[in-house]
Formats: sequence, structure tokens, C-alpha cells
Amino acid sequence: MLPLLFATIVSMPLQQPPTARLVLDKKIYEVRSGDTVRINARVLDATGKAVPNAKFVYVTVPDETEHTGPWVAGWAGTQMVMVVALVPGQAPLAPVQTALRILPAPASRIELNGVPARMVVGQGVTLTTAVYTATGDRREDEPRFATSAATIATVDANGRVSAVGPGTATITATTGAARIARTLVVVANTIKSVAITGGAAHTRTGDVVRFGATARDASGKVVAGLAPKWTLSPGEGLLDADGAFVAYEAGTYTVTATVGNVSSDAVVKVAPRDVRRATTTVGRLPISRNLVAEFWPHPNGKNAYLTTIGDKVYALDIADPANPRITDSITADARVINDFMSTPDGKFGVFTREGASTRRNGIVVVSLEDPAHPKPISEYTETVTGGVHSTFIYTQPKFGTHVYLTDDATGSMRVIDLNDPKTPKEVARWQTERPSGRTLHDLEVKDGLAYLSYWDDGLVVLDVGNGVKGGTPTKPMLVSQFRYDLDSLYKTVEREGGAGFIRGTHTAWRAGKYVFVGDEVFSAKPQGVQLPGLGLGKANGRLHVIDVSDMNKPREVAYYEPQDGGAHNVWVAGDTLYLGDYQGGLRILDISGELRGDLLKQGREIAKVHTGDAKGMVPNASMTWGAFHHNGLVFANDAFSGLWIVRVEPRETKAIVP
Repeated sequence: MLPLLFATIVSMPLQQPPTARLVLDKKIYEVRSGDTVRINARVLDATGKAVPNAKFVYVTVPDETEHTGPWVAGWAGTQMVMVVALVPGQAPLAPVQTALRILPAPASRIELNGVPARMVVGQGVTLTTAVYTATGDRREDEPRFATSAATIATVDANGRVSAVGPGTATITATTGAARIARTLVVVANTIKSVAITGGAAHTRTGDVVRFGATARDASGKVVAGLAPKWTLSPGEGLLDADGAFVAYEAGTYTVTATVGNVSSDAVVKVAPRDVRRATTTVGRLPISRNLVAEFWPHPNGKNAYLTTIGDKVYALDIADPANPRITDSITADARVINDFMSTPDGKFGVFTREGASTRRNGIVVVSLEDPAHPKPISEYTETVTGGVHSTFIYTQPKFGTHVYLTDDATGSMRVIDLNDPKTPKEVARWQTERPSGRTLHDLEVKDGLAYLSYWDDGLVVLDVGNGVKGGTPTKPMLVSQFRYDLDSLYKTVEREGGAGFIRGTHTAWRAGKYVFVGDEVFSAKPQGVQLPGLGLGKANGRLHVIDVSDMNKPREVAYYEPQDGGAHNVWVAGDTLYLGDYQGGLRILDISGELRGDLLKQGREIAKVHTGDAKGMVPNASMTWGAFHHNGLVFANDAFSGLWIVRVEPRETKAIVP
């Protein structure tokens, strides 16, 4: 979606000299993150002379920020910049697009992994590193490795450490001004046997089986503190350094633990996960005159609301799932009404606005006294006129009800007091420290913790009443942040569609000890099934599984990446995850048990539903936005074709033949 200023100026009905043109001094601009960006733009007349008094607007994508002069480069990666020229008394010239390649700032820190506390003589391990800037951008540096005592442990240029003789050595990794060191103790190799412990003789694909290993000397005494080398054959699966094994395919696997030159094996037989189930489309509410956005069910179970990439919110009756119907609608001054959510008691609701003709966007508060006929009663625009994309309403006994929302203009989270719905007011604001390119896309609040999907800044967790960091709705406090290298992760998207593709942390959902974090990724080259009018290419994206058992140290343990779509909005109910997969349709995923590795390869997909309609806005194509589990059914909202109501059928029981 283009920013409102750009969309407005290109439609101005003013006279435009046919020979005037906008030119830039470079095709690609290159700076470092944190540096000032200066683009030299000129308007030339028919004779090639510069037109005086021209002003320029620079619109960066995907954060959709407007600049009228130099600005500070934000996240590392490639941004597209739309340059618009404004000449008094004339219509804007045809805009020119250029690429802004933002290189990472200098290295600030190094993560060094794989260094065991103890090794035996003759043992070898390979280290892994990750290099980051002060703002958390990933660099592709290959650090230099060194050892303090080559007679004890050596390390080569690839990070391969070999234990040579007993003693203590320090292994260091260095790049630029960043340095990290780890101490390694090498002991004599007295190991005569290794025994594998734990594990299981039989399991299913996707189930995590944990192995351990005990090393003993000739007298049978345990040699403690050693990390075995784990290997797996044949077949495809994951065997982590901690001995956690998960199979991707059915078959017979051999797990091997090696310490020094002594090994031991264990055999595991793996059966298919067998979770596939049939689905039935119970009901439909076709909508093809508007692109459909979000769905939200009313707490009464009988009504719901459907927003649009347009100016309407539909009120629905879903009491009879086989025959859902529209009961009313609200028309608002907006080009996009993305989000709708009700208060937990169902008395009020809030919807978002973007692209208002008055440039006063914000949120609209509605009364749901009659859930079938919502009525606007107030709005809040004062500090969020630039647009609101997403909201989340959360009630706490101690603090009452608040709306947590995204502010398009500043990339900040705003907290709006909704205890008096007729007079909403802002009570707090929180944002990351990134100087430019800050984008907050979505948020969820659960148990007093807010999970913010902060685009290039990853997942941010705030205390807004949980108490873990003393936070409240009026004083949000940072708990933790988890970032990952989006550009490296989606290199294939860049290869397919070119630089400047859209990618970022888009959504987050807390369930148990995991946060499911989805990326929104669109190719820079329009191809295949697209969202009309938005200039976006093919959708891609991964769903990350982040373990927050230790909230201060979130870590990724698994992922799910469909190959024919992306990971848009998710809903988790029990041990099942429901996903809007854009052109891939509705996906239903088994997330039972511990999660490790590639969930797609493990056969955890319960069902897939194509939500295309011959009479849809794009005929026969799916563009599933999200999915909700409600009253035992799945409600999938498709941007092209409206609402789908699906039932997942019980598993078939196989008769036992005597």
C-alpha cells in the first residue's frame, strides 16, 4: 500500500509539462545503517535545465515512511525508495523508484557456539559463530580464530577445534573491534566405553526423543563433563548437540554417540505421524466486491465481524454456520479497515483506519449492545492520525481495559485507556530505539505480557501488567527481544524477484512455552496470484517456533514454512494451529508435544483447504488471510472470496479384522 501523501499527490488534476522529467544522480544508493541518506534529485525541463523551486518527497518501502530531506538509514538490507517531485502550479511528475542498499554497521559482538567445557585428547568439534552490530543487525563476517595454547588445543580457519594435550586453552574469535573468548579444558583420553542412555526404541515422526551418553574409563569410573558427538543414519531428521532426536521420515535410524575414539549406537524405529484428517466446508459467505481482511467472532458465539481493504466493516450472523449472513455494515472514512476486536465482555468493539481522506485515521469505538448492529460511539485519532494497522483489547482486573495498537507514522505501540469507551485517551507509548525504518505490524497481549511483531526488530516482549519487570499498561517495560536475519533467510525470494522485497516479523501468538512468530514476505516482482492494487508479488514466509521457557533468553527451536504460500495470521487452540497461508489456502497443523526442527517435513499437517471460488475477486484463487477456531469450527477469511466455515472431521478408526 502506498502512503497517503503519495496516493494523493499523484491524483492532483494540475497541468504537467510533457517534457519535464525527474532524474536522480544514481541508480542505487549505498550507505551504512545509522548513516545519513542523501538522494540528489532534480527536475529538468525540455532544454535540460533544472526547474527551480522543485521539492521532493522520498517514500521508503516497506515501512512507508515519507521524508522531505535527508534521513537516517535504518535496518540493514535493501529498501526501495519512491521519489516524487513537486513543482508549484504543476501536477507531480511520474515518480522514479530507486534502490537504497543499507549495509550493516560495524561489528559489535560475536556469538560463539559449540565450545564444550571439556574435551579429551583426540576429540574434535566445529565451532559456529554469528556476528552482530550494536543494533542487532546480522553481519556476514567470518571471524578469525585463535588459540592461546596450540600444544593443548588447535583451531583452524573454519573453526575446527582439535584437542592435542591435557591442559587449559582459550579459544578466541575476532572480527573488527568485536571479540569473544571461551575457556576449554582438555583431559587425557582414558575412555574405554560409551553407553547411550535414555531415548526410545519406537517413536513417531515429529516426536522428540532425548538421548544421553555416559563415558567410562578402564576401571568403569564415569568421566564426567564431556560432550559427545552425535550422528544419525540413515534417513532424514534432526539430532541436536544435546542429544535431542526427531525424525522427519518413517524408518529405522541408528543414533551414534562418540567421545574421543569410542562410540556407541542405539536403534530407533520410527512410524509415520499419521495425523491427516478430512475436512468439510460447512458454510460460506461469499464476498467478492471488496478485498476481505480480518474476522472476529463476538463472545456470544452467534455474531461476528469482517473487515475489508476498503471502507466497510460487516456485521455477521453466524448462529447457523451453514447459512452465515450479513446483518449490517459500517462505512468509515478509510481506505483500509484492517482490524476489529471486541472487549472480552462483548459490550464494545474497536476497528482500525488507514488512508482516511482527512488524514485523521486512528481507531473507531463501537457499541455492541446489539451485536448484529454495531454503532460507532467515539473515535481516537489525536496521536495516531498517521494510521493504525492492528489493535488488541486486553482487560486486567487491576488496571481495567486498554487498547494496544500500532501507530503507522512512528512505528510505536500506543496504549489507549478504554475504561470509558466514549472518551478513549492515550496513556502510554513504547518503541524500539531504531533511528529510522521502525515498523510495528501487530501485537498480542496475554497474561500481562505484550508480544510485539516488530518487523525488522523481530519479536519484542513487554511487561504490561504481568509483574515480571514491574510493567503496567501506563508503563510498559521491556522483557526480551528475539531477532533473526530476514535477508539471509529469504535469499531465494530475492533471487526470484530481485532486491527490495518486502519481509518482516508480522504476527505472534503465545501458546504454552512457545511463541509462534510469522513472517510476511512478498516478492518484489509481481507474479502468480497477487492482491489486486497493492503492487505485491508472490507471498512467502516462515512460522518460527520460539521457546520462551526462559523469557530472558528466547530461542528458536522449530519452524514451519509452507512451500506454496506464506505464514499470515495464526490461531492456536489446544494442540492445533490454524494458519492463513495466503495463496496456499487454510492450513491446519498438529503442534502437540515438544517441537523441534522442520515441522513441515515431520508430517504434522492435519489438513489443507483451498479457499478459492470461481466467483471470487480473483477467480478460483486462494488468498487466505487468517483462521479462527470458534465453536468447534474453523472460520477462514479469504481476501478474494469472503468467509469459509470448515469442520475438521474425526480421525477414521480402522476396523480390526479377526
